[in-house]
Amino acid sequence: MNLTKEEQDIVDYIESGEAKSVENVKDEITKYTKMAKDHIHKKKAISIRLPESDLYLLKQRALASGISYQNIIQSLVHQYTHNQIEAKL
Repeated sequence: MNLTKEEQDIVDYIESGEAKSVENVKDEITKYTKMAKDHIHKKKAISIRLPESDLYLLKQRALASGISYQNIIQSLVHQYTHNQIEAKL
């Protein structure tokens, strides 16, 4: 297994026996789980330029499907970044 230096340092620290559990482990797990979930669902506004004709067609298709065009764009980006669809460039 190929680990980064940081990952290997963590493994070495844990295996050294020097690592100690924190008080209220369940509370800490809950706290960091919530932080991770909040980060995953955090959204960032962006600005892109599209040809007007593409935007017009996108809005038409969105209207026909009952989904906002912004949600369609968001879904396409999500699917692409998670290797569920491929872009033909």
